Amino acid sequence: MIATGRHFLQIPGPTNTPLAVLAAMAKPTIDHRGPEFQRLALEVLTRIRAVFRTRKPVVIFPASGTGAWEAALVNTLSPGDAVLMYETGWFATLWSRMAARLGIRAEFLRSDWRSGADPAAIEARLREDRAHAIRAVCVVHNETSTGCVSDIAAIRKAIDAAGHPALLMVDTISSLASIDCRHDEWGVDVTVAGSQKGLMLPPGLSFNAVSDKARAAARTSRFPRAFWDWEEMIAANDKGFFPYTPATNLIQGLRVALDLLEAEGLDNVFARHARAAEATRRAVRHWGFETVCRKPSDHSASLTAVFLPEGHSADALRRTILERFNMSLGNGLGILADRVFRIGHLGDFHDLMVAGTLAGVEMGLAAEGIPHRPGGVEAAMAFLQGNVSGGATAELA
Repeated sequence: MIATGRHFLQIPGPTNTPLAVLAAMAKPTIDHRGPEFQRLALEVLTRIRAVFRTRKPVVIFPASGTGAWEAALVNTLSPGDAVLMYETGWFATLWSRMAARLGIRAEFLRSDWRSGADPAAIEARLREDRAHAIRAVCVVHNETSTGCVSDIAAIRKAIDAAGHPALLMVDTISSLASIDCRHDEWGVDVTVAGSQKGLMLPPGLSFNAVSDKARAAARTSRFPRAFWDWEEMIAANDKGFFPYTPATNLIQGLRVALDLLEAEGLDNVFARHARAAEATRRAVRHWGFETVCRKPSDHSASLTAVFLPEGHSADALRRTILERFNMSLGNGLGILADRVFRIGHLGDFHDLMVAGTLAGVEMGLAAEGIPHRPGGVEAAMAFLQGNVSGGATAELA
């Protein structure tokens, strides 16, 4: 079958890339050691800090978010060090596995994947660690596999309440530029991010925002590192260059993505995401389904993960929707494989795209014969029509 019309890419990343960003990336490649690139790099490296809400350096690597995970660990820790991680879902699990493979002792606080990280549990464990053997607390801000958000400000308070010196490292790969993230205010030491979600770029750039405390830890780290070394990168960045060939065309696109975010205003960007998320959840509730995230306070504004009734395959539903309606949805990961589908509502989108996405899901449910209450799209539309400005956040349930 020939697919006509535009493809609906509604996975939780990579997200749709705006035409203006694609156009910037399609410009001729420039000399990464020349004055034109130097001006571009100095501009982007300065402006990206506002998205992280930091005045500290933001290091940009030509890599996926997985690379930024590794950079955070190998710059600050040493082989045999202990870190405390919280099992919010699949990506927290992968980060802990990476730590273990690097020779770090990763202690994993277990959960059922249906909530954000528990600050009280983190505080209790840190209070037990009287010798301060735990060198870092690593948390995923927005768990892309579940649609649950962790309260990073509360986790910072928990670390401080325990009187513990551990670094705080936070994965914001699916929350940066979609959900409010405050590197400085929340006392985060390393913020990890990627280009392919809220920043509206293709995959290929990863980021570490680093505190003074994290840079001090890097001076005593015993991990060998070359590609991931912060200090070499920061020294070159101060002059507008990189220690090795950067992803020049992606950085050209990043400048335009920053233009778009600044023109809309970050608070408006966050309100737009929150509005789309609430509309999606209203449709899900109307259909009679349950989201993976149990607590309304933990609901993600970037994506919604939805359980299907027992006996129905989420992968079969996704396959039908792709084949019949030319729309991609996210699959279930880890323990949620084939049990859930994930609707991405982040990056470059508007209300009509949200309504179209939900219409595709509802048509797919009918095509697959999955029991549901029709009218979820109308429930979402009713909410969107009453919240067109993005300023009615107080009404979100």
